[in-house]
Order: sequence, then C-alpha cells, then structure tokens
Amino acid sequence: MMMAIVRTVWVLPTTGVGLLVGVACLPTGARWRRHSGVIEIHGGGVSWLLEHATVLKGGAMAMTLGEVVLGVSEAALEVTRSHERVHVRQARRWGPLFIPAYVWASVVAMARGRHFYRGNAFEMEAYDEGGRDG
Repeated sequence: MMMAIVRTVWVLPTTGVGLLVGVACLPTGARWRRHSGVIEIHGGGVSWLLEHATVLKGGAMAMTLGEVVLGVSEAALEVTRSHERVHVRQARRWGPLFIPAYVWASVVAMARGRHFYRGNAFEMEAYDEGGRDG
C-alpha cells in the first residue's frame, strides 16, 4: 500500500496535467472511467485535442499523461491500451521528469536523423512491448 502511495505521488505532476485536461473537457462531453488502475478519459474536447492539437500528422488515437490516458473514443482506448500502458509504466518510472525526458528523447531522435515520434526511445519501447500506437 505504501509503495502505491509513493508511486502515485512520484507521478502526480504528470498525472495532474492529464487530470487538468480531463476536467477542462468535462463540459464538452468527455467521459471518465477507471480501468486497470488508470484513469481513462475520452470523447468531447479530448477527442478534438488529440485530433487537432498534437504534433502528429493526422492526430493521435490516445496519449498518456502519468496515470491518465486520453483517448479519441472508447474504442481507441481499447485498441491502444497495451501501448499506452507501457507509457504509464514509463511515467511511473520517470515521475516528474517524464515529460521533459520524452521531449529530450524526440530531440535526440531528430539529432540522429530519425523521426521525432517513431525514433523516440519511449515510443520505440511502447511499440516493442505494447504494440499498436496511440
């Protein structure tokens, strides 16, 4: 029990960002649920953000922020669950450093001539272990 509390506090800064997005999207119809120890939020403004406000061409089906997974739809959350759970484990490992480390991994990928997303070490791990992308 104590380790779960410590882990939650460690990842809280990143989880907080996901929770803020979720709360902001509640009036637009976003739906929340808890699945396998993770908060999943989909629909409403979350869908719009993932489709229009990411750096990926065509948007993203899902995105992990700490212990929160944002998804375009319930179906998208199901399809991407294994991949996004790898990101949850990464966020738990890196804690408040996860977002800066993820951005840095994209910079390193580009410096090596790789794609900022597909060449990102965090994404490569998620593809290797979790399959389909978010």
